[in-house]
Amino acid sequence: MNASRVPVVAGNWKMNATNPEAVALARDLMAALGPAPPCEIVLCPPFTALTEVSLLLGGTALRLGGQNLHPESKGAFTGEVSGDMLRSAGCSHVIVGHSERRRLFGESDELVAKKARAALAAGLIPIVCVGETLDEREQDETARVVERQLEAAVLALPPDALAHVLVAYEPVWAIGTGRTATPAQAQEVHALLRAKLGEGFGEGGRRVRILYGGSVTAKNAADLLAEADVDGALVGGASLEAQGFAAIARATRAGSPR
Repeated sequence: MNASRVPVVAGNWKMNATNPEAVALARDLMAALGPAPPCEIVLCPPFTALTEVSLLLGGTALRLGGQNLHPESKGAFTGEVSGDMLRSAGCSHVIVGHSERRRLFGESDELVAKKARAALAAGLIPIVCVGETLDEREQDETARVVERQLEAAVLALPPDALAHVLVAYEPVWAIGTGRTATPAQAQEVHALLRAKLGEGFGEGGRRVRILYGGSVTAKNAADLLAEADVDGALVGGASLEAQGFAAIARATRAGSPR
C-alpha cells in the first residue's frame, strides 16, 4: 500500500438485511469502527435500506454507496434505480460492474461503461469492478480480460474524472468461494492495472486507488493490504459481521509499509 493513496474499505452487503437488520448492522459497525475510522469506509446496503442507514451515518466519517444503478437518469425502467435517486438517498458511491452483475445478469463491458459515466454525471464515485473467471485465469487470459474491462469503463473516461473513480479487482473465482488470490497474485494484477492507468493518464492514472475484492477476511487482509498497489478492499460476506469488518479496516494500518 502506498501512503500517498488513502486506503478505502467498502462493504457490499449484497441482497442481505431487511431495514431493521440493516440499521442494527450499521449501528454495530459504527460502534466497532469508532468515531475515527482507520481508513475511508463505504457501506453499501440494499436499496431498500439506503435512506435509513443514511440517517444513521449523517455527521460521521462513514460514507454510503449503492450496489448498482441504471445508465439513464429517469424513464420507463421498472425496478431500476438511477444515480440521482441514489444521491437523494444519501449515497456518495456506487458499485459498477460487479462480477455477479456481469455473470448473473449479463452486463457487458459497454453497459458497465455507461453505468460508470452515469454515476459520474450524478455526482457519485463509481467503484468499477474488473476480474477474470477461473477458466480465464487457467487459460492465462487474466491480463487480456482485466485490460479489456478497464479500457471500456475507465480508460475511456476524460482525465478529470479519474479523481472521482475507484477500481476494484475481484477475481471471479475468489468471490463467495472461500478462495482468495495470494498477495502476490493480487499485486500482479493491481500492478498491471496501475501501469495501464499510468499509460492512459500519466501520474493522475497512477494515483487511482485500486481495491482488492474476493473473500477478504480479517485473517488475510493485512497480508493483501501490505502489497504496494493494493489500496483497500471491497468486502462481501465479511462486511455483514461488525467486528470482522472493523478488523479489515484496521488492517489498512497494519498492512501499510513501514
